[in-house]
Amino acid sequence: MTYKRKKYHHGDTHLKRRWRLRNRKKDLDEIDSDLKEENAEKLLNQNVDLDLPGAAQHYCLHCARYFIDEQALSEHFKTKVHKRRLKALELEPYSIEESERAAGHGNFKFPSKRKIVTQNNNTDVIDKDGDVVLDDSTESKKKKIDEDDT
Repeated sequence: MTYKRKKYHHGDTHLKRRWRLRNRKKDLDEIDSDLKEENAEKLLNQNVDLDLPGAAQHYCLHCARYFIDEQALSEHFKTKVHKRRLKALELEPYSIEESERAAGHGNFKFPSKRKIVTQNNNTDVIDKDGDVVLDDSTESKKKKIDEDDT
């Protein structure tokens, strides 16, 4: 005699919805507002917050993610995820003016593309005078090569 399997759960759509919302990242228009000069400066130079990864010192503006250390951040810049995000940010976000033009209140204009580059790592050391101190490791490598040639 076979037993019928009891179906107490008719689906886990309520659970899926909760999982999607918990892991939700910033949208492209929110990141676009973060890319403005005043907001970008604040995000890249945050105060130490021990609740965030890397004490909030290593932040990717384009992906809105925190990283543990500088190496993890520089490795992230080489990934497909980051490059896809840069490609998506090239188009300007949808605006109210564009929606009015689509409704017939103005002339059509193609969405403009812009050049998005990966943020630079501010690892330069500045001395008392405000000058940037160059890394001496490249010069020593050049010297070793020159010494070997002679």
